[in-house]
Amino acid sequence: MKFKEGYYWLLLLIPLAFFGWYLISKKENKPLRSLPYFGEKNQVNTGETSYHTIQPFLFINQYGEEVSERTVKGKIYVTDFFFTTCQSICPIMSTALERVYNQFKDRDDVMILSHTVAPEEDSVQILKAYASLHGVNDKRWLFLTGDKKHLYQMARKSYLLNTEEGKGDADDFIHTQNFALVDKDLHLRGFYDGTDSLEVNRLLIDIQLLLDEYAYKEKNK
Repeated sequence: MKFKEGYYWLLLLIPLAFFGWYLISKKENKPLRSLPYFGEKNQVNTGETSYHTIQPFLFINQYGEEVSERTVKGKIYVTDFFFTTCQSICPIMSTALERVYNQFKDRDDVMILSHTVAPEEDSVQILKAYASLHGVNDKRWLFLTGDKKHLYQMARKSYLLNTEEGKGDADDFIHTQNFALVDKDLHLRGFYDGTDSLEVNRLLIDIQLLLDEYAYKEKNK
């Protein structure tokens, strides 16, 4: 009988302990969980782990301006690869990214980089018109064009968004529905199916988790 009473008390204490931990974490603005890192990890001389980082890049946005890794320095951003004449997955993906754009419209440290995979067709003027079609009138969501080889290399080697068609060769057409989430230190922190509304919900949650993570780090320096 005493064993059963102790067991019941234990069942009661577990949720109370969890609730107490939750209240303390919330008060300290500590994220409830941390997002994983993706890509190869390396051990540096100090014994610390060095995570995969996005390589330097240089493209042109819908305003005719150069965009590089310096543009996204200190910002969380979502990236995807599309083309304006696509009639299959791209319109769904762009509509999904509108949710991200509108959800974080008051944040200067959240951006979107959408890269065309058909730079020979998607000129600066066409990208600007496409941006307007999705209600973009600022520089929080940039539509990028540039050298095709560089675009494809970034998709495969930096963002790890490989094509689902062909053999993955340099000249294979990139056509993926996946988004990548990049943190303020240029690390990959998540992948999401841009055609799945539940996955987009997860993306929105994860962006907020990253924001909370950085806010907590800043507060506890």
